[in-house]
Amino acid sequence: MQQWIKHLREAGIRRIFENEPLAPYTTWKIGGPADVLVIPEDLPQLQAALHVFHRHGVPWILLGKGSNTLVADKGVRGAVIKLGSGFEQVRFEQERVVAGAAYSFIKLSVLAGKHGLTGLEFAGGIPGSVGGAVYMNAGAHGSDVSRILVSADVVREDGELVRLQKEDLRFGYRHSVLQERKAIVVEAVFQLKAGDRKEIAAAMAIYKDRRLKTQPLQMACAGSVFRNPENDHAARLIEQAGLKGLRVGGAEVSGQHANFIVNTGNATAGDVLALIEQIQRTVQDRFGIRLEPEVLLVGER
Repeated sequence: MQQWIKHLREAGIRRIFENEPLAPYTTWKIGGPADVLVIPEDLPQLQAALHVFHRHGVPWILLGKGSNTLVADKGVRGAVIKLGSGFEQVRFEQERVVAGAAYSFIKLSVLAGKHGLTGLEFAGGIPGSVGGAVYMNAGAHGSDVSRILVSADVVREDGELVRLQKEDLRFGYRHSVLQERKAIVVEAVFQLKAGDRKEIAAAMAIYKDRRLKTQPLQMACAGSVFRNPENDHAARLIEQAGLKGLRVGGAEVSGQHANFIVNTGNATAGDVLALIEQIQRTVQDRFGIRLEPEVLLVGER
């Protein structure tokens, strides 16, 4: 390991942390250590890091804002990449917005509204990064990333920078081609429309009020745990199965929103996984429907 870490430093990457606990980097506040956490500050550093990993055969994963992610208790072998401040830039070009992958998706929706641009209101409650939103085709309130994305610049495993148009990303429900072909989003372009600032703000206020009333945002959680089955809602099935409040260790099905699992203070990834499996079995037995997780499990179980 020391040889490739040395090469990372020689490439000018300074933010390299060995045996770094990952729980503080996730919204669930759960997870073991990364062998090495690497934080490239700009595109050349990211490309250099990927070149080193590619040359030395180092396995790696990307960690965004840490929402929608469950890090295993034993942590992650190899390298974890977290994009630095150079990927948090944003600029407006008339009715288009160009955002770095590390920029907050919530902040982007608020900023677009202040610019009098409509189309991103749905993002006001999605606590991830722009890159993560593109990767997952994040959505809410009847809209998603595929409705507004123009293109995304991504870096492939070998460090090559390419631009993918919306059609190239093969968007589906909470899905993009990036889940099949390993690459890192570094920037995304969204097409919005001119709108009334007051109307945009009013719509976002309604969405925010609904979230505060229906989601356990005051507790450590990762958003919706399961994908909605076709023509139904995972939360309805879990609630109808009587699973609100079900607890394994420090992990609990939220009494406020049945598709949220909250960390009551000392939950482990093992607790969450056991609870997920119990929910799946119960819903399958009761309704004949297999719930599929939306959260991503990373690391060594």
